[in-house]
Amino acid sequence: MKRTIFRPVLSVFIAVVFAVTIVAAMSGCIKETAIDENTHDILFQVSTINALLGSVYDGEVTFGELKRHGDFAIGTFNQLDGEMIGLNGKFYQAKTDGKIYLVDDLMKTPFAVVTFFEADKTIKLDSGTGIDELKLSLNDILPTKNIFYAIKIEGTFKYIKARSVPKQEKPYPKLVDVVKQQVIFEYNDIEGTIVGFWCPAYVKGVNVAGYHFHFISKDKKSGGHILDCTVGDATAEIDYTNEFTMVLPKAGDFYDSELGTDKKEELDSVEK
Repeated sequence: MKRTIFRPVLSVFIAVVFAVTIVAAMSGCIKETAIDENTHDILFQVSTINALLGSVYDGEVTFGELKRHGDFAIGTFNQLDGEMIGLNGKFYQAKTDGKIYLVDDLMKTPFAVVTFFEADKTIKLDSGTGIDELKLSLNDILPTKNIFYAIKIEGTFKYIKARSVPKQEKPYPKLVDVVKQQVIFEYNDIEGTIVGFWCPAYVKGVNVAGYHFHFISKDKKSGGHILDCTVGDATAEIDYTNEFTMVLPKAGDFYDSELGTDKKEELDSVEK
């Protein structure tokens, strides 16, 4: 008689425990999904700008890996072979021959900045705005100077002045000397996209404090690191990014590089 009563009670107990376990597991899955969605507001960076200034041009991170962290990017390539632009999940290489190449997933980068672009603010830009005015206009609408921003400017441009740098061989020269070999391209009345980031002043030495822009034409045939521009009919989209993750090289020249010195003058020379 006791055995007959015990079995149904035990069965009910097991069923309840099973149900609670399933609900807990489902709750865990829902929580994890929410966390994954939030990772889109992270700026992911490979190495530091001071390392790049100090001739650390060999990278360990492949573009296949970089794609896992974003679809919108700027950076460069092993041996500093051109300028990198990431847009809509595709990565491009602007080389000194004036051409744009699609980047293979197995290629590596010594320096890159990437995020998943999701616009939080959109503004129409005034035609004829030059690069200095453009930066001031963007400054006026940034809600704070203490987080990171991804910036996409899309449309037509009356003028674009861009550059690319050539592939280097060891022993690598400093970046300030590499840019003396840069090839400059000038475009008039061109349609395309400026891909860029704004970083706060406190990351000086880690990234470029302020604005850093690259350009790629709509037909994916022209582009590079922007030195100057004049806006035509264009719209700026801004993605507020309040998390930051960085991966550093595990060995090589990075370990021997002096990264603590102030390289602002070198960086200003390189950027302009």
